[in-house]
Amino acid sequence: MEFDPLLTPPRLAVLGALVAADSLTFSALKASTGLQDGNLHVHAAKLADAGYLSIMKSTRGRRDVTVFRLTDRGLDALRRHARQLQNLLSASARAPSVRRPRGSDDAQVWS
Repeated sequence: MEFDPLLTPPRLAVLGALVAADSLTFSALKASTGLQDGNLHVHAAKLADAGYLSIMKSTRGRRDVTVFRLTDRGLDALRRHARQLQNLLSASARAPSVRRPRGSDDAQVWS
């Protein structure tokens, strides 16, 4: 099972924010994801290049407005990612549990 390498945490945040909305402006998407302007621009461009979202630019009065919309392809990619995570969780639930002795410390340095 291979995860889509394009779907990094910031890009998943962008797609996730757009799932709940028909469309979002740059400002609204920035607020929803917590990404800075430059980061949001780069991640959105990569997602748009892959066909996962559409970017529409228009003018309202004297202001330029950028609006983002999740595409069907983007929604499919997000659903695939969620299914892969669910499969991982299901497989780990079926795996025998590893019991660690009380007081074990993974951070302990072994010599």
